[in-house]
Amino acid sequence: MSVQAGIWNFDGRPVDHKLLADISESLKQQGPDGESCHVDGSVALLYRPFHATAESRREKQPYFSHRGFVLTWDGRLDNRCDLIADLRSDLETNPTDLAIVAAAFDRWETDSFRRIIGDWAVSVWKPHQQELLFATDYMAIRHVFYYLKNDRIWWSTDLSPLVLLSGDKFHIDDDYIAGYFAHEPDAHLTPYREIREVPPGQFVRIRKGAASVERYWRFSPKSRIRYKTDAEYEEHFRHVFRQSVRRRLRSDSPILAELSGGLDSSSIVCMADDILAKEGAERPRLDTISYYDKTEPSGDDCIHFPKIEQKRRRVGIHIDSSKMGNSPASLGLPEFCPFPGALGAGEELGHERADVVRGGGYRAVLSGIGGDEFMGGVPDPRALLADLIVQFKLVSLAKQLTAWSLVKRRPCIQLLWQSAIDVLPASLGQYLVKEAKVESWIDRGFAKRTNLALHLLDVDEHFGLWLPTRRGYVAGVHLMACKLAKFTPSVSALEEARYPYLDQNLIEFILAIPASQMLRPGERRSLMRRSLAGMVPEEILSRRTKQVGARTPVVVLEKHWDELQSIYQTPLSSSLGYVDEAHLLKTICDARAGKIVPMVRVFWTISLEYWLRDLAARGLLDAPAASSSLARQRDLQVTA
Repeated sequence: MSVQAGIWNFDGRPVDHKLLADISESLKQQGPDGESCHVDGSVALLYRPFHATAESRREKQPYFSHRGFVLTWDGRLDNRCDLIADLRSDLETNPTDLAIVAAAFDRWETDSFRRIIGDWAVSVWKPHQQELLFATDYMAIRHVFYYLKNDRIWWSTDLSPLVLLSGDKFHIDDDYIAGYFAHEPDAHLTPYREIREVPPGQFVRIRKGAASVERYWRFSPKSRIRYKTDAEYEEHFRHVFRQSVRRRLRSDSPILAELSGGLDSSSIVCMADDILAKEGAERPRLDTISYYDKTEPSGDDCIHFPKIEQKRRRVGIHIDSSKMGNSPASLGLPEFCPFPGALGAGEELGHERADVVRGGGYRAVLSGIGGDEFMGGVPDPRALLADLIVQFKLVSLAKQLTAWSLVKRRPCIQLLWQSAIDVLPASLGQYLVKEAKVESWIDRGFAKRTNLALHLLDVDEHFGLWLPTRRGYVAGVHLMACKLAKFTPSVSALEEARYPYLDQNLIEFILAIPASQMLRPGERRSLMRRSLAGMVPEEILSRRTKQVGARTPVVVLEKHWDELQSIYQTPLSSSLGYVDEAHLLKTICDARAGKIVPMVRVFWTISLEYWLRDLAARGLLDAPAASSSLARQRDLQVTA
């Protein structure tokens, strides 16, 4: 994905060309296909391309529209044909995605954003109006970060240059950390109080030194799709899923698809192969990459992904993920990472993957992210049963309770109670469900001050009187958007991730159909499995297992136990009031002893500590507690 950045000095000072060059150099890894910029006194727009389609290679950015607006664009326009039909009189023959977007903005201005479908981010400078606009797609798959001060604004699709080149110190945003401990921070937040991100489905307007945020897209609660037969739903699903995969095959380079052997990734590969065989594409070559770990007790992916390779008569690329256990000398990352969440344990795998991508000439990678969340990956009937409760469909409720009780092997009364909790306001529900339980190592005062229990329930969005199933799906979209908004590829990576299960039209279809099409007792992913029968091998459609990495994380903790004990003698995360180090070390000891602990959250908490220490070491952290903690650490080292 290409990168864009810029500077606007509100006081009229000319742009510092050396600073602009430094920003460009910092983005060179992500935008390796050249550099171009537009400088007009106190305003500069910078663009560094990463070409993944033939159309993108013909784009000249920054782009000047017919009305004199200046645009930079990073994206893939999926509804090209529809927009070309609407804007035919304003376009030349065979227009690029950017030319189409610019013509749309010329005609409709900010109303154009809701008409654009795809993964995208755009910056628009309106010189006559002295106004700057940023907008991103409905799920913030592409990013724009902005750092607004009294006298200027900087923006970039990568957060790092805003932090590293400003010369400023930053305050950690407690609301971000609360979201980090829960599932994902809100999409508009960054770890730094002073820097924000353009939220999904919204645009930011900068005018007279101030920012305002407006929404251009939201789900319609009135959207309904109703058919008479299952076959009609299945046909519609195949259509939107096929369209989603086809859109993401637009590339002038070979495409790589992640293949775990699960239903999500296998369905993408099988559908892509069918499209290439019957319809063709710009670049017909599609290869696969699979991870395996034979040391894991549940490591059965290596049994299943070969079945897809056999079907397509082509062996893919295999990476042994057990190497993660042979992690480097320290869990800390050697390079700057703008977000917490990464550890050095996965660095070797990241470099091996990057070598594969570069060596194969791949630029686009298909990912199965979103399948579990939106295709019925986790068969939880609570919301479905809650729908029947609020609709007073008592006969149907009784039948469904009986059926789900047999499948789940749980008493009907237990299922009914859990479903009834979904109907309650979140302010009450947080006291009744285990999902709202705050981990023992989180500082109690911090958890209370930031309403961490509510963060754990994913109830930040207000859904009014929507049915519980619909609220659940929209909350899932919100959570996924928050997750993707903070996704940052490693420094060694150079690839454009594409997510077929996050296609806007596919998600809107799933939201509009009855929940019973997705979720049925004893039928995991009911609609998806029915729709893809005959295309995906039966062994994959009927697969019930899923590889879970349990052994490798414990090996990593064991190897770095002495290091962890050392850093948690003077932890920054404790000094800043986030973590109780004694409880965290006890939890790590429990994991080493073979007890079941929430390993993902343990690793995220450890990553937070390493990230904070890196910020402090770089002089980026404006916090007295951080300085005193580092001073105590130096004193201990001198004493030792």
